[in-house]
Amino acid sequence: MYSKYWGFIKDPIYGYVRVTEFERDIIDQDAVQRLRRIKQLCGAEYVYPAANHTRFEHSLGVMYLAGLAAQNLPIQLSEEDIVKLRLAGLLHDVGHGPFSHVFEPLLYKFLGKTHEDMTVEIVKETSIADVVENYGFNPEEIGLLAVGRCRKMPAYMNQIIHGAVDADKLDFLVRDSYHTGAGYGSIDIYRLIYTFGIIDGELAVDYTALPTLESFLIARIQSFRTIYYHKVSRAVQIMLGKAIELAAEDMGIPFFSSVEEYIALDDYTMWSILLENKDSSKFIKDIASRRLLKCAYERLYFIEDRLLVSLLAKESVRMRIESEIASTAGVDQSMVFIDAPSLPSVPYAYAMDVEAYQIPVFKVELDGRVSRYRLAEASQLVSVLKSFMNIVRVYTYREFRDRVAEASRKVLGSPTLSELVSY
Repeated sequence: MYSKYWGFIKDPIYGYVRVTEFERDIIDQDAVQRLRRIKQLCGAEYVYPAANHTRFEHSLGVMYLAGLAAQNLPIQLSEEDIVKLRLAGLLHDVGHGPFSHVFEPLLYKFLGKTHEDMTVEIVKETSIADVVENYGFNPEEIGLLAVGRCRKMPAYMNQIIHGAVDADKLDFLVRDSYHTGAGYGSIDIYRLIYTFGIIDGELAVDYTALPTLESFLIARIQSFRTIYYHKVSRAVQIMLGKAIELAAEDMGIPFFSSVEEYIALDDYTMWSILLENKDSSKFIKDIASRRLLKCAYERLYFIEDRLLVSLLAKESVRMRIESEIASTAGVDQSMVFIDAPSLPSVPYAYAMDVEAYQIPVFKVELDGRVSRYRLAEASQLVSVLKSFMNIVRVYTYREFRDRVAEASRKVLGSPTLSELVSY
């Protein structure tokens, strides 16, 4: 019943993606259709004009890859488990807020939740749950699998959705590269999927695909540097984040008080709310006119730095340094914005205990024994990458750029020649 074929959807990456009646019924729910109105790469369209794809087509892509991975594991999964994995892939991003990750800090600040927490709630508490139950599945189980947290499922099934090399990352690398034209997503994702193995109950990659795995990790590094943390993309994200924060403070609410109200929020509705709010409207009008913040200072570190950790972890520290830079530059503090995203140099996940270079790799020896390695043990290239990439930037408006740049150098120090060349 749940695998009855309905039709297909044409995807620019994979061609024709087959869809069952069950999946069609889920796709037609408001919470999933809402993803059409949430951009995948908020702010990137100001750098790459064609980067207007949405969370919706990405979710379809993850559904397709999750099913492909499930069908090609070295063990035979049941039809029911394959259906669950495809459904989890389809729903994995349903909890994203407006402007994707830009909304995340507000969500955490007001409710102590992430978009993954919201995914589970939406699957459990909206019309999606009714459809899931009608087809004989447990909504809570599907919701947890969609974020890789279902303890009732084997670890490798969760890792297909949320792991070191998962369907989500494989799709967004290729899809984001395609729509931006940046070119870093030219990796053989099928080679990785077809060489997935299971070692001690965990998803692993065959040693024979090591060059492809290295390409995957390097593509992630380059994509983060040139797409996700591009100076202009980050400028737009900073401005949207500030606008959301100001509007929330003015309204005294986190924009929603129920799951139904949350899924009514998307890029369009939030843009309207921010434009109508007196405190946030300036940022929105500036974005609309492309009067964006300019990067006045930038420094790249490949080592862990206590200052950067403090900047990331403590808003009070960041505000104190912004105040010092503003005072030194002779401008108002509201004109200075510090941006300090920190990523492992092989950034495959935000919240996993195992580090990127510990991705499981297995090798079948001549005598039939299976040896297990961590990626850094198997790859000399990856072992060189075992450091941190920390970026500190200071933004301001064009008219204050020179003054803020000089003040930032005084407060934060001057970048070295090697840092300037490396970035």
